[in-house]
Amino acid sequence: MRSDLIKSGVDRTPHKALLKALGLVDSEMDKPFIAVVCAASDYVPGHSHLHEISRAVKDGIRNAGGIPFEFFTIGVCDGLAMNHKGMRYSLASRELIADSIEVMLTAHPLDGAVFIPNCDKIVPGMIMAAARMNLPSIFVSGGPMNPGRVQGKRVGYSEIYEAIGQYSNGEIGDDVIKDYENNACPTCGSCSGMYTANSMNCLTEAIGLALPFNGTEPAVNSARRRLAKETGERAVELVRQNIRPKDIITKKNMLNALATDMAIGASSNTVLHLLAIAHEAGVDIKLEDIDAMSRVTPQLAKLNPASDIFITDLNDVGGIQAVIKELAKGKHINEDVLTVSGTQADRIKAARDADGVIIHTCDKPIRKDGGIAILSGNIAEHGSVVKQGAVKPEMMDFTGMAKVFDGEQAAVDAIMNNVIIPGDVVVIRYEGPKGGPGMPEMLAPTAAIVGKGLDGSVALITDGRFSGASRGAAVGHISPEAAEGGLIAFIESGDKIHIDIPNRKIELLVDEKTIEERKKKGILPPKQLDGYLKRYAKLVTSSNTGAVFSE
Repeated sequence: MRSDLIKSGVDRTPHKALLKALGLVDSEMDKPFIAVVCAASDYVPGHSHLHEISRAVKDGIRNAGGIPFEFFTIGVCDGLAMNHKGMRYSLASRELIADSIEVMLTAHPLDGAVFIPNCDKIVPGMIMAAARMNLPSIFVSGGPMNPGRVQGKRVGYSEIYEAIGQYSNGEIGDDVIKDYENNACPTCGSCSGMYTANSMNCLTEAIGLALPFNGTEPAVNSARRRLAKETGERAVELVRQNIRPKDIITKKNMLNALATDMAIGASSNTVLHLLAIAHEAGVDIKLEDIDAMSRVTPQLAKLNPASDIFITDLNDVGGIQAVIKELAKGKHINEDVLTVSGTQADRIKAARDADGVIIHTCDKPIRKDGGIAILSGNIAEHGSVVKQGAVKPEMMDFTGMAKVFDGEQAAVDAIMNNVIIPGDVVVIRYEGPKGGPGMPEMLAPTAAIVGKGLDGSVALITDGRFSGASRGAAVGHISPEAAEGGLIAFIESGDKIHIDIPNRKIELLVDEKTIEERKKKGILPPKQLDGYLKRYAKLVTSSNTGAVFSE
């Protein structure tokens, strides 16, 4: 066992002395040592209960004859980081999480690992670390938050931002805003819609790195604790069977995750993270593969923020495994792949059938193509991403007039002050991986557009990205980004932009001669940075490669 490096032989007596300082006894030295990598913290609602999940995991490890060793990682709450400098650290934290886990699991050699994430960047950061270390590993998330209830209606986190626009318009008053404040986020757990955290937890299950219901079982349910205990037990078995992450993170498994991604209308951020995970695992997945999968995979579920159906409702009708079972009927799933609990075929046999209401059938899908679309054109030569499953029909093919902003806050101010009118395309640039830096999420402007009642007449494009809570004709991840001289840097207010989602096109309708003249003016100089963001901006690559670090 790998832990023999610290517990086997006379020359490891100093190491064993330190282990006994922790309280270990001789009978424990021959058992598998299992890391419990936990993202618990006191001020992230998605993580505030992870100590409890971790206790159940450790109980499961002991039940199966292993010895658990817990340590912690950082974790940014995107909601608390939104609309200030902190958001620039959100995506950037993914690499720190992976690196810190590599440090801990190399310095302290153990035999396997259980990873306990819940929120946005923590999930992919941990998967990247699992692939890098390639120890027998399994995941269990903290689970989703229950939906809130405001003014008699179930709501998610995104509706709070939209309510701000309604408040600005005088449509609601202080009492309703206070109702949102008090009741929109009623429990611990990752925010209640198919936002990035829940999307990634669902896709972890679809890849095969977690047990069924990892992505959908609510945070507050006792079933979540039982799942955690079973995960701990399974971790010990994975060590004994020598099943490792790279046995599971294969191209076939990643294509299963992509198919599931399209079927559930997941967050557009999943594109970044799946590309980064594939890169870390040495799997050949590119933006073109995501586009190809989008074109042939039907969307079977439409969840909040695109509807009033929540992820807890998906759980009630069979969760992700029921979605995968229906996809398999349509030949969209590789069934002969390994997971942490048998093959995907084994899981499909045990899964429920699609209910036809929350999970549609392949014969009667919500749409014939996937919830995410990859657009390209002169504005996005290396691609861009839109969550087409959350776009109104009238905005699927849209030509509008650009109103350009060099940063998010200026755009938010313009929207709130009624500068943006029907027929506009809001352009937010210099917010990419390098230019942001950190590719901040644009939930505030997209929600303000919805709150102002403009989501059927105004589009938004950016080299930044969107929260999974965003909806509307919002095209992000535009690559090349403005800071690297992409065409988005040379758009001017008044230009016409054509967004054609069905045909996967995004074009600036300006002649080449005019564009070349504008390029002579150059781009904005880099921002003055210090600390981690300075290093991050130097190392990070484009969004079309997953915003991984250059090698």
